[in-house]
Amino acid sequence: MKDLDSKLTGAKTIGIAGHVRPDGDCAGSTLGVYNYIKDNYPLCDVRLYLEPIPNIFKFLRRSEEIKSEYTDELIFDVFIALDCGDLGRLGNAAKYFENARHTICIDHHVSNQSFADENYIFPDASSTCELVYELLDKSKITREIAECLYTGIVHDTGVFQYSCTSAKTMNVAGQLMEMGIDYPKIVDDTFYTKTFNQNRILGQALLNSKLYEGGQIISCVISQEEMKKYDVLPKHLDGIVNQLRVTKDVRVALFLYENDDHTYKGSLRVNGEFDVARVAMAFGGGGHVKAAGFSIEGPAEIAVERVIAEISKYL
Repeated sequence: MKDLDSKLTGAKTIGIAGHVRPDGDCAGSTLGVYNYIKDNYPLCDVRLYLEPIPNIFKFLRRSEEIKSEYTDELIFDVFIALDCGDLGRLGNAAKYFENARHTICIDHHVSNQSFADENYIFPDASSTCELVYELLDKSKITREIAECLYTGIVHDTGVFQYSCTSAKTMNVAGQLMEMGIDYPKIVDDTFYTKTFNQNRILGQALLNSKLYEGGQIISCVISQEEMKKYDVLPKHLDGIVNQLRVTKDVRVALFLYENDDHTYKGSLRVNGEFDVARVAMAFGGGGHVKAAGFSIEGPAEIAVERVIAEISKYL
């Protein structure tokens, strides 16, 4: 795949979706592609399906047009999956992908198994937004599209501090900055600014944290009871695992939070050379070498023990 435009020629209906529990790269890449198609293919019926995105990303153009209900009966000419490592991660939008006449996947997860008809997958890329930028006609990228793509890059690179950040990443970000976006505001409003309750739950998470394997692993669990106490939702827990990761001498950080059904959503982050994607895959998850996720059955103590044991195999 050399460009996106050649894959859209003749399509009358186009669907777009990203992974469940959308983050910055998911919201940015899907809205970036959605706006590009809406701007340049006005005769197409294009629809974007995502679970509700965090409020911090609702400044992105046309975010109010996102469909979070999946009642449409369309069979799409083209369906594009973005920032999604496998079909199951599309959630309820998977049925549209499976029924589409032609499918495309643009992604950077190392665990991606190339599940579309055409795949543009580069695990070494900083973000899906960086890959989307490569596929778009640069002369058609508006300031609003640039905002979407820059937001995704910022979030998946931790404001350019994670090891996935390359010289190419910085060059792409620079090109987007030259589109006239308010990049300091994007960084402050979407990455650093937290509500009072988010700060409180972060404090609780740090109090709950424990060290394992001589301080090489740090882990913490947040329960449903604690989330209710501080009036936060799963989307408000972003950043906790990264704060655990920067603990001195820690190689691997593990963060678990309890779901409504009493299973646990797990996130893994790493310092130095360690592949957490293989750890996540052992529990049916996946992701990147240095950042991965999974789901696991409780109770919490047993879940932590199982994941710590899997990590310890590779220390």
